[in-house]
Amino acid sequence: MEFKEVHDILLDATGVPVIKNGDFVVGESTLQHQRHILLSSKGDFLNSPLSGAGLPNFFLDDFEGDEVRKAIQSAITFDGQVVAVLKVPSLTNIELNGGFKL
Repeated sequence: MEFKEVHDILLDATGVPVIKNGDFVVGESTLQHQRHILLSSKGDFLNSPLSGAGLPNFFLDDFEGDEVRKAIQSAITFDGQVVAVLKVPSLTNIELNGGFKL
């Protein structure tokens, strides 16, 4: 399945905007957005308080793959994306292939 490219200001691994030649670097950002959605919890985004899968919260409980899959699926689709593949054998090994429809 093909997805639309989404461009935004890119962030480094620590969440700091990437700057090159004194300007922000803009590039394909779907994976960056998905990462933010997975790591954030509901209420983290002022403009979209229902966004977020809350994956860090699952580390505090026993691993329940179905609950994690449901949280991810719900959060990604709430963002307007389509999930083509979602496999969650563990919290540290998540396979997500998705994005915005063309």
